[in-house]
Amino acid sequence: MRQPARHEATHLPAYARTRSLPPAKAAGLMSGMGRREFLTMAATGTAAAAISVTIAALDPATALGAPAMTGNATPPPSSDPRMKRELRAMWIASVVNIDWPSASGLDAASQQAEFLHWLDVAQENRLNAVFVQVRPTADAFWESPYEPWSQYLTGTQGQDPGYDPLGFMVAEAHKRNIELHAWFNPYRVSMQADLAQLVADHPARQHPDWVWPYGGRLYFDPGIPEAQEHIQRAILHAVENYDIDGVHFDDYFYPYPVAGQVLPDAGTYEQYGAGFDTIEDWRRGNVDRFVETMSGRIKEAKPWVKFGISPFGIWRNSTTDPLGSDTGGSESYDDQFADTRKWVLEGWLDYINPQVYWQIGLAIADYAALVPWWAEIAAQSGTQLYIGEALYKVTSGVFTDPAELSNHLDLCREVSHDVGPIHGNVYYSAKHVPADPQGAMSQVIEDHYQNLALVPPMPHLPAVPVVTPVLTKARRVSDGVQIHVADMGARASRATSFAVYRVPGYARTVDTDDPANLVGTFRSTGGRIQSWLDASAVPNLHYTYVVTALDRVWNETGPSRPRVTE
Repeated sequence: MRQPARHEATHLPAYARTRSLPPAKAAGLMSGMGRREFLTMAATGTAAAAISVTIAALDPATALGAPAMTGNATPPPSSDPRMKRELRAMWIASVVNIDWPSASGLDAASQQAEFLHWLDVAQENRLNAVFVQVRPTADAFWESPYEPWSQYLTGTQGQDPGYDPLGFMVAEAHKRNIELHAWFNPYRVSMQADLAQLVADHPARQHPDWVWPYGGRLYFDPGIPEAQEHIQRAILHAVENYDIDGVHFDDYFYPYPVAGQVLPDAGTYEQYGAGFDTIEDWRRGNVDRFVETMSGRIKEAKPWVKFGISPFGIWRNSTTDPLGSDTGGSESYDDQFADTRKWVLEGWLDYINPQVYWQIGLAIADYAALVPWWAEIAAQSGTQLYIGEALYKVTSGVFTDPAELSNHLDLCREVSHDVGPIHGNVYYSAKHVPADPQGAMSQVIEDHYQNLALVPPMPHLPAVPVVTPVLTKARRVSDGVQIHVADMGARASRATSFAVYRVPGYARTVDTDDPANLVGTFRSTGGRIQSWLDASAVPNLHYTYVVTALDRVWNETGPSRPRVTE
């Protein structure tokens, strides 16, 4: 694992005084190469290349074609509200048509138009990623050999929607240089409890012994190895066949407790529980094995695809476990049998995205207590930390202060500086972003998202040695400034995208560390010559531009030579 952040307790603000690992455990985590790094390098054979990647920026005068990677090291935490590197995302939920499609049974053109609307919303709010639910209930938003087409597309489970939704989503997101993380719900089979309502060839009907009802819904039994293998194959089919940027799980592992009901897995425990003292430990072991195995298989298939989980925001309370947070709410460790803290410390995840869906000062689950707790845990393994934000609670009226979410980001900046880096925020859910309840999202944008941001790089993911591009022309046209860029890398090391920076007037240099100078990014079309229109350029005003190149995991080169508008 990467070295954990070290902080003297006396220097931490009150909100940051969380409990650390025991010294012996921390020492074990710090020794040697982390499992995440080992898996990545072993899968790709890039150990030597990864060690030799250039980290410092090269001078613009560097010889043409020399690699100039600057993003392969995580930037130091900053309390500056103008963040150049942070993930800004929203969840697009498909289960029961929460966000998209807005209703089941829409025709293909309507579905596509709606999804393009959500990408427009992301761009308008300066977001750079979307987490889209593509397997809500053991079904699929792509043509899967393992599970039927989702009923939330056509209204009828198993019915072909007439196009490839996942392929369409990936292509359109990438046209806008927006990351698309495919969101899968692992164990949920159906939102109702009658097996007979599933299509005849549904795996749950083919293998009814894999499934049990609970709380009015159907679930795969996480303790059955064949069921786990089926789920993983279904997910990996999407990884292998689509250019997704990430695999994303939410908080639903074992189902949330239902009063008066008991999970019906005593028989499975009797059959498979050897070596575990309690059924609870066995359940956690099942989920641990699923997460760890999934992590390795994703990296074996495509080492650059990120794996992240968005768990319930509380691991355990300190009153239950001295390593827990100073909270008093439900605990994912005990209720969903999800040992989320372990997953982070073991390096099984590329990012953790806890749903910290509470307000600052709420006694039972204080945002200001939970965020530093997660930051300290994530810093110990180098797992990136994104905080899940409950925009819907502004709509519902639970958050009474319109500035609540903006205050959250203020606190995240402070925690990044004092405890450990927080790499971004994710908003639930998409429909609340343009609704802008009480002006809450507008205030977030005004206070924190005035400038664009690049997705943070992940140092453990394999880098491609893209080279500093050549900015060949910045030509004034009727609707802006047309940028022309030459990618001088070899075919195997062409850039995935480019970032464009500008300053007004004539300048000898352009500061690419200042996010105020970042005016756009655009996806490569794969050729050597690329172009992009800066439609925000003011008519009759001269600018100086530079361009950088980025690989698919957002490592960035140094800037091109500056060029003034013609």
